[in-house]
Amino acid sequence: MTNSVCRVLEHLAARGHEALIVAPAPGPDSYAGAPVELVPGLSLPVYRSFVVGVPGRRVEHALRAFQPDVVHLASPIVLGAAGATAARRLGLPSVAVFQTDIAGFFRRYGFRGTDAMLWSWLRHVHAKADRTLAPSRPTLRELEERDFPRLGLWGRGVDQVTFTPERRCDETRARLAPDGEVLVGYMGRLAPEKQVELLASLDGLPGVRLVVIGDGPSEDGLRKLLPKAAFTGFQSGTDLARLLASLDVFVHTGANETFCQALQEALASGLPAVAPAAGGPLDLVRPGVNGLLFRPSDGSALRAAVATLAADPDTRARMGAAARQSVRANTWEAVGDRLLDHYTEVIYGTGAGRAVA
Repeated sequence: MTNSVCRVLEHLAARGHEALIVAPAPGPDSYAGAPVELVPGLSLPVYRSFVVGVPGRRVEHALRAFQPDVVHLASPIVLGAAGATAARRLGLPSVAVFQTDIAGFFRRYGFRGTDAMLWSWLRHVHAKADRTLAPSRPTLRELEERDFPRLGLWGRGVDQVTFTPERRCDETRARLAPDGEVLVGYMGRLAPEKQVELLASLDGLPGVRLVVIGDGPSEDGLRKLLPKAAFTGFQSGTDLARLLASLDVFVHTGANETFCQALQEALASGLPAVAPAAGGPLDLVRPGVNGLLFRPSDGSALRAAVATLAADPDTRARMGAAARQSVRANTWEAVGDRLLDHYTEVIYGTGAGRAVA
């Protein structure tokens, strides 16, 4: 979510627009030339890096002083809910971005029976916005089924200069696969909501070396399940791009993704992808063309799909070329301009009904 907000701010600056960010502390005092108004933040006990902004009068005061043309609510839950209320009170149009499956997130952390309450709250928050933007068609359909009003589609861009097959590195491959193994990689947070325990189903696949990129609360347990895997820890920038491009197959495990940016970055890197047939990956993976889908939460199905690609270098090469091509149109510039179209429509009251980007 933070990555998306940063790209939006960069695009607004490039197009000559002014912005103000209201965000939970800690954080910088500006980004991309835009000032940041920090409010108190609290970390969730089950997820220390997930910081929730504490709402208060500062949100409305900041909006009143800045006098924006439109309010962008990035994954509104608590602080964003206060922003939605303030925007309504001040008569400001707003666009809410549905980013995270909060109900699925809490379910993975053992909070059973909370789905109805969480969905009711999210629907209440998003109903205050003039438009809610879903990042993928499966997520859009789910929001429609749950009676979220005034929906539109807004995907995500991918940095195709950073993430490219040209960063494939023989030295990196030799280090990770000294015996010429097929490199199968996962990239993302190592946490329950990503269902990373499914990676254990890949243990012992002949001729395969598993590479796990990322960190998180599930890392220690995963290392015990996968003693032969290569764990790289958190990576970013060109180091991350080099690692991705040096893999042979990309694997994603979580079934609650509203989009799945990691998957898109892997496709841009020229990797065939294996992902669950649920949520955002359904928009990104074309089975038999740029990857394979497996039954969500089914480790045996995941293993079978990876084994199929690991055994067939010609198919991997064909799918890898198609993977890069499948996301070529998804530049941040194009995606940013589509967001500006949504802003314009809510400001001027045009584009009634579903707005498809």
